[in-house]
Amino acid sequence: MSGIVALTVLDREILLELAEGDLAAAGERAGVVFPEFFRGESWLWTLHVARMHDYPASVGWLSRVVTLKETDEVIGHAGFHFNPDASGMVEIGYTIVPEHRGCGLARETAGELLAFAAAQPSVRIVRASVSPENAASLSIVQGWGFVHVGEEWDPEDGLELVFERQADAPLSFSSATGLSPMNFR
Repeated sequence: MSGIVALTVLDREILLELAEGDLAAAGERAGVVFPEFFRGESWLWTLHVARMHDYPASVGWLSRVVTLKETDEVIGHAGFHFNPDASGMVEIGYTIVPEHRGCGLARETAGELLAFAAAQPSVRIVRASVSPENAASLSIVQGWGFVHVGEEWDPEDGLELVFERQADAPLSFSSATGLSPMNFR
Protein backbone atom coordinates (compact mmCIF):
# COMPACT_ATOMS: atom_id res chain seq x y z
CA MET A 1 0.00 0.00 0.00
CA SER A 2 1.86 3.04 1.31
CA GLY A 3 5.41 1.89 1.51
CA ILE A 4 5.66 3.69 4.87
CA VAL A 5 4.64 0.97 7.34
CA ALA A 6 4.95 -2.80 7.40
CA LEU A 7 2.68 -5.14 9.33
CA THR A 8 4.15 -8.47 10.42
CA VAL A 9 2.12 -11.24 12.05
CA LEU A 10 3.00 -12.04 15.66
CA ASP A 11 2.76 -15.75 16.42
CA ARG A 12 1.61 -17.34 19.67
CA GLU A 13 5.15 -17.75 21.06
CA ILE A 14 5.93 -14.06 20.59
CA LEU A 15 2.61 -13.11 22.16
CA LEU A 16 3.30 -15.38 25.15
CA GLU A 17 6.60 -13.57 25.74
CA LEU A 18 4.91 -10.18 25.37
CA ALA A 19 2.16 -11.24 27.81
CA GLU A 20 4.86 -12.17 30.31
CA GLY A 21 6.49 -8.77 29.82
CA ASP A 22 9.65 -10.22 28.29
CA LEU A 23 10.11 -7.64 25.56
CA ALA A 24 13.70 -8.70 24.86
CA ALA A 25 12.84 -12.37 24.22
CA ALA A 26 9.79 -11.42 22.14
CA GLY A 27 11.89 -8.96 20.17
CA GLU A 28 14.63 -11.49 19.56
CA ARG A 29 12.10 -13.99 18.24
CA ALA A 30 10.35 -11.35 16.10
CA GLY A 31 13.54 -9.64 14.92
CA VAL A 32 12.50 -6.23 16.25
CA VAL A 33 12.92 -4.11 19.37
CA PHE A 34 9.59 -3.75 21.16
CA PRO A 35 9.09 -0.40 22.91
CA GLU A 36 8.21 -0.23 26.59
CA PHE A 37 4.66 0.71 25.56
CA PHE A 38 4.06 -2.94 24.60
CA ARG A 39 4.47 -4.01 28.23
CA GLY A 40 1.27 -2.11 29.06
CA GLU A 41 -0.66 -4.09 26.44
CA SER A 42 -0.27 -7.44 28.25
CA TRP A 43 -4.07 -7.78 28.55
CA LEU A 44 -4.29 -7.86 24.73
CA TRP A 45 -1.42 -10.31 24.27
CA THR A 46 -3.01 -12.63 26.87
CA LEU A 47 -6.37 -12.42 25.10
CA HIS A 48 -4.80 -13.22 21.73
CA VAL A 49 -2.78 -16.14 23.11
CA ALA A 50 -6.00 -17.67 24.46
CA ARG A 51 -7.84 -17.09 21.17
CA MET A 52 -5.02 -18.64 19.15
CA HIS A 53 -5.04 -21.66 21.44
CA ASP A 54 -8.82 -22.11 21.25
CA TYR A 55 -9.20 -21.10 17.59
CA PRO A 56 -6.07 -21.99 15.59
CA ALA A 57 -7.64 -20.43 12.46
CA SER A 58 -7.30 -17.02 14.14
CA VAL A 59 -3.49 -17.09 13.86
CA GLY A 60 -2.56 -14.61 11.18
CA TRP A 61 -5.56 -12.40 11.91
CA LEU A 62 -5.17 -11.21 15.49
CA SER A 63 -1.82 -9.53 16.08
CA ARG A 64 0.68 -7.74 13.90
CA VAL A 65 3.55 -5.51 14.81
CA VAL A 66 3.65 -2.21 12.91
CA THR A 67 7.09 -0.99 11.88
CA LEU A 68 8.43 1.86 9.81
CA LYS A 69 9.73 0.27 6.62
CA GLU A 70 12.71 2.62 6.40
CA THR A 71 14.09 1.90 9.88
CA ASP A 72 12.27 -1.23 11.17
CA GLU A 73 11.35 0.79 14.26
CA VAL A 74 8.28 -0.60 16.04
CA ILE A 75 5.63 2.10 16.09
CA GLY A 76 2.52 0.15 17.09
CA HIS A 77 0.42 -2.95 16.71
CA ALA A 78 -2.63 -3.78 14.65
CA GLY A 79 -4.82 -6.64 13.59
CA PHE A 80 -8.30 -7.98 13.52
CA HIS A 81 -10.45 -8.76 16.54
CA PHE A 82 -10.93 -12.27 15.16
CA ASN A 83 -10.84 -14.17 11.90
CA PRO A 84 -13.88 -13.66 9.58
CA ASP A 85 -17.24 -14.63 11.03
CA ALA A 86 -19.88 -16.65 9.13
CA SER A 87 -21.10 -13.53 7.30
CA GLY A 88 -17.56 -12.58 6.21
CA MET A 89 -17.12 -9.71 8.66
CA VAL A 90 -13.85 -8.77 10.37
CA GLU A 91 -13.16 -5.88 12.73
CA ILE A 92 -9.93 -3.91 12.57
CA GLY A 93 -7.98 -2.51 15.50
CA TYR A 94 -4.78 -0.50 15.62
CA THR A 95 -2.66 1.33 18.17
CA ILE A 96 0.26 3.63 17.46
CA VAL A 97 2.72 4.32 20.29
CA PRO A 98 2.21 7.84 21.70
CA GLU A 99 5.46 9.32 20.40
CA HIS A 100 4.46 8.49 16.80
CA ARG A 101 0.84 9.65 16.89
CA GLY A 102 -0.38 12.53 14.80
CA CYS A 103 1.80 11.83 11.72
CA GLY A 104 -0.61 9.75 9.62
CA LEU A 105 0.80 6.37 10.67
CA ALA A 106 -2.53 5.07 12.01
CA ARG A 107 -4.13 5.99 8.68
CA GLU A 108 -1.44 4.04 6.83
CA THR A 109 -1.79 1.11 9.24
CA ALA A 110 -5.56 0.99 8.74
CA GLY A 111 -4.96 1.04 4.98
CA GLU A 112 -2.64 -1.97 5.25
CA LEU A 113 -5.30 -3.87 7.23
CA LEU A 114 -7.92 -2.98 4.62
CA ALA A 115 -5.66 -4.16 1.80
CA PHE A 116 -5.10 -7.48 3.59
CA ALA A 117 -8.85 -7.92 4.19
CA ALA A 118 -9.65 -7.09 0.56
CA ALA A 119 -7.30 -9.84 -0.61
CA GLN A 120 -9.08 -12.50 1.47
CA PRO A 121 -11.97 -14.21 -0.36
CA SER A 122 -13.69 -14.95 2.96
CA VAL A 123 -13.99 -11.25 3.91
CA ARG A 124 -16.99 -9.22 2.73
CA ILE A 125 -17.35 -6.50 5.38
CA VAL A 126 -14.73 -4.66 7.45
CA ARG A 127 -15.88 -3.10 10.72
CA ALA A 128 -14.32 -0.53 13.04
CA SER A 129 -15.60 0.50 16.48
CA VAL A 130 -14.47 3.93 17.67
CA SER A 131 -15.06 6.01 20.79
CA PRO A 132 -17.09 9.11 19.94
CA GLU A 133 -14.32 11.11 21.69
CA ASN A 134 -11.53 9.76 19.46
CA ALA A 135 -11.47 12.41 16.74
CA ALA A 136 -8.32 11.00 15.12
CA SER A 137 -9.77 7.51 14.62
CA LEU A 138 -13.13 8.93 13.55
CA SER A 139 -11.29 10.84 10.84
CA ILE A 140 -9.40 7.69 9.80
CA VAL A 141 -12.48 5.50 9.40
CA GLN A 142 -14.39 8.23 7.62
CA GLY A 143 -11.45 8.87 5.29
CA TRP A 144 -11.24 5.18 4.37
CA GLY A 145 -14.93 5.21 3.41
CA PHE A 146 -16.45 3.50 6.44
CA VAL A 147 -20.12 4.30 7.05
CA HIS A 148 -21.61 4.79 10.51
CA VAL A 149 -24.04 1.88 11.05
CA GLY A 150 -24.76 2.02 14.78
CA GLU A 151 -23.47 2.06 18.33
CA GLU A 152 -22.44 -0.52 20.87
CA TRP A 153 -21.49 -0.57 24.52
CA ASP A 154 -18.09 -2.02 25.30
CA PRO A 155 -17.72 -3.03 28.98
CA GLU A 156 -14.14 -1.70 29.05
CA ASP A 157 -14.28 1.24 26.64
CA GLY A 158 -17.87 2.43 27.04
CA LEU A 159 -19.86 3.79 24.10
CA GLU A 160 -18.40 3.00 20.68
CA LEU A 161 -19.63 4.06 17.28
CA VAL A 162 -19.72 1.21 14.77
CA PHE A 163 -18.59 1.75 11.18
CA GLU A 164 -18.49 -0.66 8.24
CA ARG A 165 -17.31 -0.76 4.65
CA GLN A 166 -17.31 -3.35 1.90
CA ALA A 167 -14.01 -5.23 1.87
CA ASP A 168 -13.71 -4.80 -1.90
CA ALA A 169 -14.39 -1.04 -1.86
CA PRO A 170 -11.67 1.08 -3.48
CA LEU A 171 -8.63 1.62 -1.29
CA SER A 172 -8.40 5.39 -1.44
CA PHE A 173 -8.29 7.80 1.47
CA SER A 174 -10.16 11.10 1.45
CA SER A 175 -9.18 13.61 4.11
CA ALA A 176 -12.06 15.96 3.19
CA THR A 177 -14.56 14.45 5.62
CA GLY A 178 -15.57 17.45 7.72
CA LEU A 179 -15.91 14.96 10.56
CA SER A 180 -15.90 15.78 14.24
CA PRO A 181 -17.06 13.88 17.31
CA MET A 182 -20.11 16.17 17.45
CA ASN A 183 -21.43 14.67 14.17
CA PHE A 184 -22.37 11.48 16.02
CA ARG A 185 -24.24 12.83 19.05
